[in-house]
Amino acid sequence: MIVDDPTTLAEVIAVCDRYEAALMANDVETLDALFWHSPHALRYGVGENLYGFDEISSFRTVRAGGSPKRSVLRRVITTHGTDFATANLEFRREGATRIGRQSQTWIRTAEGWKIAAAHVSLMADMS
Repeated sequence: MIVDDPTTLAEVIAVCDRYEAALMANDVETLDALFWHSPHALRYGVGENLYGFDEISSFRTVRAGGSPKRSVLRRVITTHGTDFATANLEFRREGATRIGRQSQTWIRTAEGWKIAAAHVSLMADMS
């Protein structure tokens, strides 16, 4: 298996950039388009566990104001072959001191790259 094939990596970087821009703009249509439309998709958020595309989409629709604004501190994207990738980042929300973390599993589908699983958490002050 080829890790970080340049063409595949460029595709995933582009789609991750698109996701981040949509998240900060509360562009629910694009966010929905980037998640795998499957009952197998999941998203563990800071305060919610969402199973299946329908729950993920419903959460985005009713979330007032969208995601809090944030700055990305570090991002690591790794492709495994040409159809699977992971994207992990550290972020800090505006006005916050705690570091947040986001992990995404991306898969290539017939409709393009989609998030199959995502996890967002905030670090505790101490572990």
